[in-house]
Amino acid sequence: MAQKNQKMITAIFRDRYDAIEAFDWLRVQGYTQEEISVLMSDQTRLSYKDDVGAGRIERGSKLAEGAATGGAIGTAVGAGLAALAAIGTSLVLPGLGLVIAGPLAAAFAGGGAGAVAGGLIGGLVGYGIPESNAKAYEEALRDGGVAIGVVPRSSEANTTITNKFESLRGENIISA
Repeated sequence: MAQKNQKMITAIFRDRYDAIEAFDWLRVQGYTQEEISVLMSDQTRLSYKDDVGAGRIERGSKLAEGAATGGAIGTAVGAGLAALAAIGTSLVLPGLGLVIAGPLAAAFAGGGAGAVAGGLIGGLVGYGIPESNAKAYEEALRDGGVAIGVVPRSSEANTTITNKFESLRGENIISA
């Protein structure tokens, strides 16, 4: 259980393997799908949805190299993030072309039309993410990036998660 007043740590992952590994790592640490927020464009979600059940290809494997050569980079991924993107636990924001799953989905749903009318930046700023970071997140999401966030259960977990996100090339890592 997250500590009271603990802030969510979020990061943008531009590489799908890094995003999948971050999500899977959080699951191994004991965080549930309901505790992990995921934001991506609807177009990115569709590419992940197509990957459900395809199996996992590790980065650097001969199969991954072959897929890259064939122009199908990352067509098979781990089921965790792909399944989350594919199932009905996510919130699609019409007009914005974005999909949100986890606690941020509840925050956006609670904001209703105001969150949609204010756009992604307004919704993220309302959640406590600084406007400059929210703008960077919006741009990265539209370019195929995936934002992942979780509320750490302790200050030690905060440091561990931050370090893991950094090791996975997470960008714009913030606590909000």
